[in-house]
Amino acid sequence: MKNALDGIFKPKSVAVIGASSRKGSIGRETLHNILLAEYKGKVFPVNPKASVIHSIKSYSTILDVPDAVDLAIVIVPKREVKEVARQCGEKGVKGLVVISAGFSEIGADGKKLEEEVLNVVQNYEMRMIGPNCFGVVNTDPKVNLNATFGKIFPRVGRVGFITQSGAMGEAIMNTARLLGIGFSLVASIGNKADISSNDILEYFKDDSQTDIVLLYLENFGNPRNFTKIAREVSRFKPIVAVKSGRTLLGAKAASSHTGALAGLDVGVDALFDQAGVMRVDTVEELFDVARALSMQPIPKSNRVVVVTNAGGPGILATDALINNGMEMPALSATTVKELKKFISADASFSNPMDMVAGAGPKEFKMTLDAVKEDNRYDTIFPIFVPPVTIDELEVAKHIHESIGDCKKTVLVCFMGAGFSSPGIEYLKKHGIPVYIFPEAVAKTLQTIENYRQRIIASLGKIKTFKVDSDTVKRIVDDTIAAGKDAIVGEEAIEILNAYGIPAAGYQYALNSKEAVDVANAMGYPVVMKINTPSILHKTEKGAVMIDLRTDKEVRSAFTELKGRVKEELKSGDKFTVAMQQHISGGIETVMGMMCDPSFGPLIMFGLGGIYVEVMKDVSFRINPLTTVHAHEMVKSLRSYPLLQGYRGAPPVDIATVEETLLRLSQLVKDFYCFCEVDINPFIASPDKEKCKAVDARFLLRC
Repeated sequence: MKNALDGIFKPKSVAVIGASSRKGSIGRETLHNILLAEYKGKVFPVNPKASVIHSIKSYSTILDVPDAVDLAIVIVPKREVKEVARQCGEKGVKGLVVISAGFSEIGADGKKLEEEVLNVVQNYEMRMIGPNCFGVVNTDPKVNLNATFGKIFPRVGRVGFITQSGAMGEAIMNTARLLGIGFSLVASIGNKADISSNDILEYFKDDSQTDIVLLYLENFGNPRNFTKIAREVSRFKPIVAVKSGRTLLGAKAASSHTGALAGLDVGVDALFDQAGVMRVDTVEELFDVARALSMQPIPKSNRVVVVTNAGGPGILATDALINNGMEMPALSATTVKELKKFISADASFSNPMDMVAGAGPKEFKMTLDAVKEDNRYDTIFPIFVPPVTIDELEVAKHIHESIGDCKKTVLVCFMGAGFSSPGIEYLKKHGIPVYIFPEAVAKTLQTIENYRQRIIASLGKIKTFKVDSDTVKRIVDDTIAAGKDAIVGEEAIEILNAYGIPAAGYQYALNSKEAVDVANAMGYPVVMKINTPSILHKTEKGAVMIDLRTDKEVRSAFTELKGRVKEELKSGDKFTVAMQQHISGGIETVMGMMCDPSFGPLIMFGLGGIYVEVMKDVSFRINPLTTVHAHEMVKSLRSYPLLQGYRGAPPVDIATVEETLLRLSQLVKDFYCFCEVDINPFIASPDKEKCKAVDARFLLRC
């Protein structure tokens, strides 16, 4: 792979097939960009209708080129691409970048043509980027390749960029140049017929010129490979991604709570989180994070000090930082003592450190000199609002003079100065990222801190429990043989027990007298559920009566439930109820699994009962789970304090909850036949013996 992609990113010779002298054409602009960037290799224009293009000898076909060719840039009508690819194969070309469009992106006919081209590429053991792509860039001075039809050659830097959209790629490169962000390698992958983002990400892993990776993706080719590769890369090269297409994954009506909740792009979130990829919501946030990572070290903690000449922005920054999980410890006594030597007594000697409006370049420098020595902080956040009387450029120079060689992370905010003001341009030039509003800095720090926590955390391990898989297989086989696609009731509980998932067992009653006898044998209080007819969502149908405490309440509940399904009973069916012991003193949670078409099984955990779909306080991870994943799923809930013990309540047995998630993960891994699993509710109790599943359902693949 490395050698194959070297032929694309580090070619010693390039042929532009479809080169043109007509201004405005893609063939002309691509060749022009290669020459303008002062590419260090040989360039061969190919066009059967021209003998000279751009003062360079042109060839009718690539077979006429007298020298060896590593890379061919293909810009010909789509119907000609297949033959051009064949000629490249005969020539011994290593890689193709097919800019030509009109393939799978336009429908079935285009997809068929794309497959024909791919077959040629594979037959000749070449590699191909595209079709329908923007091109590739390598800013290494030893290469200087700009094989795109864009207007601007990006700055030299250490950021690798993969984009699925050519238009977005050009826009991002152009804006990055304005922001002072430089690139090492850029790849527009288009339709990904051959080379995907996974291939290039793996190439970036070993590229000595690339320290950071940016991604703009619209879909995944192989999510499982992406997870494996990204996990390796992200541990020493940060990856920041914008994934567009946040449409509902489960647009069709789902038949379980888990399926209904998995429609919010959770597969992508889970994949990125498990792979250590920083996902941002917008291209603007992509730039914000890229600036910080490309110009500054990753902070060693979430502790931030704010230095400002205006109270209002300091308050805004404080709110944003705290709301995004940052910490703002007070200034140390030593730092305050130093500051009082030169700062007005009207200043606020706290965090944020408000030097008041009269503070100028010298005050900024001396204040930063003091706080950068304070060990309570790992990020310094200067905010400057330029008054008429103070030279903005001088402030920028003094900020740089103070913290230019600082080992801590420095992110600056110049409010009201203008996007390309002299002060901002000066700081960018000297490797200090500047933002217009403090909220952007806070969000950026949160994103990077989450990444830091992910990288330093243990990956955990996948646990394997001793289970009774034969019982589950028997139940599944019997269900399929009966022509059913759902397992509920007693058999669902039996599956849970087979995998060591604690569950409250069922007993059945055909009439009210039997119900009373069962209740007395179990011990009050009890729960009564309609068993016949079978109802998947019993709570929604009013098919459950809970906390029944007397014989009278049991008889009344039986009569009432029977009346609710009187019309639904088929002729000859006998109404029955299922009885369980009522488990009290715990918190209802929900666990489950749904199969995403791209990512496979997703395990879900959240607050249970009827509130799960209303509050949507849930977490998802791609199966299989590690011990760390299970812990994170529980801890990441907004309602986690309820599980820890709230207002004097004892904490639930979280270890049992996490083990249950791991057992569910093993069950899902062992039985691919399940398309959805719903355990709702699972009672999380302070007492390990009372941590039990109360209801469950398993849906089989059709």
